[in-house]
Amino acid sequence: MTAIDMLRLDSTSPDFARDLRQRLAWDASDDLDIHQRVLEIIANVRKHGDQALIDYTNRFDRTDFKTAGELELDKAALKQAWDSLPADQAQALQTAAERVRAYAEQQKLQSWQFTEADGTVLGQKVTPLDKAGLYVPGGKAAYPSSVLMNAIPAKVAGVGELIMVVPTPGGETNAMVLAAAYIAGVDRVFTIGGAQAVAALAYGSETVPAVDKIVGPGNIYVATAKKLVFGQVGIDMIAGPSEILIICDGRTNPDWIAMDLFSQAEHDENAQSILISDNAEFLDQVAASINKLLPEMERSEIIRASLSGRGAFIKVANLSEAAEVANRIAPEHLELSVADPEALAAQIRNAGAIFMGRYTAEALGDYCAGPNHVLPTSSTARYSSPLGVYDFQKRSSLINCSAAGASELGKIASILARGESLTAHARSAEYRI
Repeated sequence: MTAIDMLRLDSTSPDFARDLRQRLAWDASDDLDIHQRVLEIIANVRKHGDQALIDYTNRFDRTDFKTAGELELDKAALKQAWDSLPADQAQALQTAAERVRAYAEQQKLQSWQFTEADGTVLGQKVTPLDKAGLYVPGGKAAYPSSVLMNAIPAKVAGVGELIMVVPTPGGETNAMVLAAAYIAGVDRVFTIGGAQAVAALAYGSETVPAVDKIVGPGNIYVATAKKLVFGQVGIDMIAGPSEILIICDGRTNPDWIAMDLFSQAEHDENAQSILISDNAEFLDQVAASINKLLPEMERSEIIRASLSGRGAFIKVANLSEAAEVANRIAPEHLELSVADPEALAAQIRNAGAIFMGRYTAEALGDYCAGPNHVLPTSSTARYSSPLGVYDFQKRSSLINCSAAGASELGKIASILARGESLTAHARSAEYRI
């Protein structure tokens, strides 16, 4: 097997900014053909409801459903999946769920208010969404961890009803996915997927209820559908390929770092794994580890394509410069594999999740550490955050004017409203003066 020749960048190069920008570039442009097909699916589901869902599910997932009632799994099926799990899987799921729930409990926003001197009360009322929809990939690409990460924050937030959709190609279900739905408290599960499932969650059908927000990962058709129904419903994000950025001072076992890079590269050929170090010799050591360990990996060809096409080693002068580069990249996952991760973390402004210290592998965050693994990608960590309880809560402003407060505020509002030539606004306020 030929060695991987990872792209190497040096921060002292005059072309460093350009070369880094090119390596980070990700073409997320819409495929117009997919866009049109998804629009047609959404329109058909809106028009024909359950019948469209049955037709699409039978066509795309090789099923033979006759009635809409067959699309829903009852709770007994979820409990049976949980009861049938091997003990080690059940324990791992249970422990992960408990950790995710404990972390989520700390995120809940609370209502608040204060009273001004004249008796006017101002505040904010926090309420959960009535209904949320969770998309879960099905068949062999099954991710019970995603069920926990998306469902538990919604339930902690107090969402009234959580609807899960999961395709079952060829009638194939995944016991761990259904078991995860059971222990996470999912209320209803429908065996539908693709753009048609997103359309059903957004607009509803005779059987599938319309929701207020749709979360969860999916393929290009699912992502496109989420983009197109946004506005009718809220969505979590449009996720790009998975990413990891590691900053290392050269004192961590290079095999550990190589495997951490692999952990993201194995997702798909477009995943991005980058290592930054102030130690050029260490970069060579990690390169050697990559080529030593790669042949034993089950997904070696995907890892090779990912590292060759989108991976990089970056040499910097010092760790402070490494933090500057990391802030420019704004990665989904950031490992600080250094002697003093707390000090370096203080310099980080843009990252979805920060994994601190030599022993904190990013993979722990994917499954069981507690913080959510649904994270901003493609540099969107510059302005967005991990999925959390707050994504399933709404904030309403509270204003309760006393007579004295209405009189004083009315004078100000009148002046500003007349300045905008909105006299009805002004007179409405003036009546209370």
